[in-house]
Amino acid sequence: MRPLPAPGWPTGAAFRSLPAVIDLSGKVALVTGASRGIGRGCAVEMARCGADVAVNYRSHPDEAEEVAAEVRSLGGRAETYGADVSDRDAVDAMIAGAVSALGGLDIVVANAYYSKRQPFLELDVEEARRTLDVTLWGAFHAAQAGARQMVAEGHGGHILFISSVLGFIPFPTSAPYNTAKAGVNHLASTIAGELAGHRIRVNVIEPGWTDTPGERQFTTEEELRAGGEALPLKRLGRPDEIGKAAAFLSSDAADYVTGATLRVDGGFWLPR
Repeated sequence: MRPLPAPGWPTGAAFRSLPAVIDLSGKVALVTGASRGIGRGCAVEMARCGADVAVNYRSHPDEAEEVAAEVRSLGGRAETYGADVSDRDAVDAMIAGAVSALGGLDIVVANAYYSKRQPFLELDVEEARRTLDVTLWGAFHAAQAGARQMVAEGHGGHILFISSVLGFIPFPTSAPYNTAKAGVNHLASTIAGELAGHRIRVNVIEPGWTDTPGERQFTTEEELRAGGEALPLKRLGRPDEIGKAAAFLSSDAADYVTGATLRVDGGFWLPR
């Protein structure tokens, strides 16, 4: 006997009308830390899927403008916003500006981070504090301010945290960053339940070793090449691959996905 469809599950013509491709047309996305690396990958891939994008940066304005130009070349609208996400007033002003310029807010990608690797016994307290301020508190500020705007608009939305496999892998010399990402993961799980009633979905992507400018503050080109070859898929990840996952999770194709963590790491976490 064929099982009956679950209550609310689309059937017939409704099922056939489900999106076959990732479509973010008419959506406005704010991506923090979007001038480089994974943030840039997310901004561009969302624009490729039809979204307008608010491009946040802190210290790379020229690169942020390049990202905005690429968004526009793909047919989307784009605005750039210089703001330190650890400053709540700056985050609130950025969201207000994006809403005014782009007409609303549907997606927040909390991606901005700071990290300084030092052995725990040598760890500078101010560096540790800065890491937590940007990587954890910055994600909190972007998510809370964005969620408040989405609730005010009343049509739901999506909040996506870019975390890391180091949120559960205790990588040496990275205690503040690891701690911040573990906190981001639990923050996301907690607020996913609270915001579901407002039709705001909350999810996490955990990248592994990804080929970004930020990695080069810790690693030489030779170390990056060798490290990629040692991974199960024999290469580092690319920012656009994280961006594609971000676009999917932010789309109607993932409308039943909330409180989830998607690991996009090429098997980095697997025993080897």
